[in-house]
Amino acid sequence: MSATSVAARGAAALTAANRAFYDGLWSNARLVQPSRFNTWPLVRALAADARRRLEVAPGLRPRLPLAGTHFLDLSAAAVARLRRAGAAAAVGVINAVPFPDAAFDFVCAFDIVEHVEDDEAALAELARVSAPGASCLLSVPLHASAWTPFDDFVGHRRRYAPEELTQKLARHGFAVERSAAYGMQPKSSRLLDLGMWFLVHQRDRAMWWYNRVFMPLGLRLQKPLAFADGWIDCEDVDTVLVVCRRDRAMR
Repeated sequence: MSATSVAARGAAALTAANRAFYDGLWSNARLVQPSRFNTWPLVRALAADARRRLEVAPGLRPRLPLAGTHFLDLSAAAVARLRRAGAAAAVGVINAVPFPDAAFDFVCAFDIVEHVEDDEAALAELARVSAPGASCLLSVPLHASAWTPFDDFVGHRRRYAPEELTQKLARHGFAVERSAAYGMQPKSSRLLDLGMWFLVHQRDRAMWWYNRVFMPLGLRLQKPLAFADGWIDCEDVDTVLVVCRRDRAMR
């Protein structure tokens, strides 16, 4: 078997594992409206000047407005729920976005590129469907040294160093304009370990508590995003949100 075939099989297996995990997560979850997240002030401002919008892998936690946005997710359960809420949603993956070149003025991909085997292909697809000058929101986990069993459990393939991500984005015509610390993962390692135990041994119970208790509590405890031009000091940041701009000169 060729190296290409082995890689393709590995990517297919990873996609299947991610689909199984997130179908299980979203099957009994509730849709959270974009306006409930601390990203909403930023998103609302960017969306005001962007008629053509795409969000990849939103699950049931979309950040872009449901009306007027195209959503793409590998979970059929999430897509069905988004459609029932009136959104334009389709089943698909980030490495094969089913839209033409330069189709969008605003592209959003929260917590997804770290899940795929070939993140360069994922970024290439985001760049392909982004019009020159388009905005792109991207969130990723940082620091390989911060890896925990939770990363394995949710299907992460990597954590990024800021300079590595900057270089990858630049190769695909994206420049980082500003960034902020992001995410609702608890800092307590003991709490993460406890959550992991329940996810492995009592999954249904863990999902009930996550969807009905911890997620609503996390929404209430969100702090406003504190943006800085370029990169923030990322030394103690677990997950970062970056606001990028597609190079107007690139096609």
